[in-house]
Amino acid sequence: MSKPYLAYSSPQARSWAEASDRELLLAIAAADEAAFDALMARKTAPLMQLAHRMLGDREEARDVVQVTFLRVWSHRSRYDRRWAPNTWLYRIATNLAIDQLRARRSRQRASEPIRLHLSRVADARSGGDLGRLGGKEVQGILEELAAELSERQRAVFLLREVEGLASPEVARILGCKSSTVRNHLFAARRILRRELARRYPEYAAHAAPAEEAP
Repeated sequence: MSKPYLAYSSPQARSWAEASDRELLLAIAAADEAAFDALMARKTAPLMQLAHRMLGDREEARDVVQVTFLRVWSHRSRYDRRWAPNTWLYRIATNLAIDQLRARRSRQRASEPIRLHLSRVADARSGGDLGRLGGKEVQGILEELAAELSERQRAVFLLREVEGLASPEVARILGCKSSTVRNHLFAARRILRRELARRYPEYAAHAAPAEEAP
């Protein structure tokens, strides 16, 4: 990604390798390009992972991450030091990914493509245990089932269950209440379990976790 053009550049370049995320964002707010470069180097991989999990498409994920950093730069003065840096960055990236999902679904209402021939995988694997499948095969199943979730449900499930964020932080990222996060998570688990049982009953008994009401 090319760095946004600046009419002004800090006269003394600083090394930001040891700086905290918050220090980087505060320096970016003061238009420090070196801090911006350091933030991109540090946060591209985790943001790519989040966007790719949400979208299931690496090229779309790259676009989301690129626009995320453009938003960070263009809105740098809006960063509030009371916010955890990851919360602010994840909020931007998650909202962009949600917009991308909605645009995709408006263009094509059908479910996301099935990337793996899972019926053949099921026949080839004895016992129907998800634990015996490869990581890519499990990812293929999850991507297919996730097409049944709403954009918000998918975002909550990934942030809470995959990224391991606490419900209050997920709520700050999505701009909602913690109770709303719990409701979305409850619904997402129920839908995923239902679709797994309907489409791949040979795996359902091994993969259905205990569910608690929100």
